[in-house]
Amino acid sequence: MAHRLLVRRVWTVSVRDVVRCPRAPSTTALYSTSVCASARTHPLLSSRRSLPRALPVTSRREVSFNVQDQEDFTERVINSELPVVIDFHAHWCGPCKILGPRLEKAIAKHKGRVTMAKVDIDEHTDLAIEYGVSAVPTVIAMRGGDVTDQFVGIKDEDQLDSFVKKLIGQ
Repeated sequence: MAHRLLVRRVWTVSVRDVVRCPRAPSTTALYSTSVCASARTHPLLSSRRSLPRALPVTSRREVSFNVQDQEDFTERVINSELPVVIDFHAHWCGPCKILGPRLEKAIAKHKGRVTMAKVDIDEHTDLAIEYGVSAVPTVIAMRGGDVTDQFVGIKDEDQLDSFVKKLIGQ
């Protein structure tokens, strides 16, 4: 269904842009008047028929955010009222690509009671050094600016659930 809507939208836009019918016959016109007449009468080619410009977007609250710099980290992680799970990762790290979505899923289950900060160690080497990250993925749990727990490596979903529950006090 979505594919058909997209095709119709592209077709409507491309026809509207391509079929420019002159009002008076001209020697420089690219299209004959018969093409212009059929474009006006055909429902798909008519410029009066238009589809909505924006597709409906569902609103969803993000459970994680990317740390931008040291100031952002201080504001959104250390000074956070919510417990924060910090995921130190790298774009070239295979296990990080597996752990990231699992961790987000475990955090999403707790519906706003915990948040997740993602720190790319290649961009924020100073933060990685400050928190003693020597391997990725490293995950640190923080509450009130204090480190409460951490682990290195990949974990399964049950272990991640218990890690997050321990952080929020369940």
